[in-house]
Amino acid sequence: MQFRTDLAIEATVIEDNKNGSIQGVGQEVRLVGDVKITEITIKDKDGEAIMKRPVGRYVTAELPPLSDNDENLEIYANEIANELRSMLPESGTILVVGLGNSSITPDALGPNAAGMVMATRHIEGEFARASGLADLRPAAVMSPGVLGQTGVESGEIVKGVCSEVKPGAVIVIDALAARSLSRLGCTLQMCDTGIAPGSGVGNNRMKLNRETLGVPVIGMGVPTIVDARTIAMELTGKQESCDVVAPRGSEMMVTPREIDLIIRRASRLVAMTINAALQPDYSPLSLTAM
Repeated sequence: MQFRTDLAIEATVIEDNKNGSIQGVGQEVRLVGDVKITEITIKDKDGEAIMKRPVGRYVTAELPPLSDNDENLEIYANEIANELRSMLPESGTILVVGLGNSSITPDALGPNAAGMVMATRHIEGEFARASGLADLRPAAVMSPGVLGQTGVESGEIVKGVCSEVKPGAVIVIDALAARSLSRLGCTLQMCDTGIAPGSGVGNNRMKLNRETLGVPVIGMGVPTIVDARTIAMELTGKQESCDVVAPRGSEMMVTPREIDLIIRRASRLVAMTINAALQPDYSPLSLTAM
């Protein structure tokens, strides 16, 4: 039985073969301060078939639960920003896109985080020199909303903006689905294969990746929901317990009671990470507060 998850680190083959060699898949784990970084590289079609994900890099940062405290967000952001920076081109404008519905708390990560990323594409020329901001990397920020609000696919809106802005790369932020309760609000995933909006809840929309947008696309997100069937199995340890929630509960997605707090802090962490990656000479905390 397949359980929904957007996290490469939760692929069964990874969890069952931590000490083994998986054909077409590389795995490296390192500790950076309090953050555990797991980098999974899907190298070829064999790895793609095993992992059921496109060829590319998937970097997962595991940190202390954001619901417990937010005192070290700037430290975490700087540590994770180094991983994000390695996925970005050295020059060119970066377009940051916050996907999701700001009116639905578990889905508000993208818009909330994008709202705290500093847009700098318009700061140029004499104004940039006079204000001492000539060293800022150009960045554009947008939140396209969702199809039900606009009647337009998010991917179509982003593609149109890309044709005008001509960014060197796109960073897409979205809320993710996890397979394990323990990963909610304490895991951040980045990948260079883009993102498929709504895939975690079975609502696949137009993919945002290099093929559709014509430039490198980095997907970035924090898991905020878990499939109800997954919870039933995790709590009982029995796969047959999934039948208890079917059929009415088979499509239910569950989120923690403290989701408001998690979204607020996770959005801040994601925004600070992006600010730190794009503007390394400035404090991510100060940029997020602007």
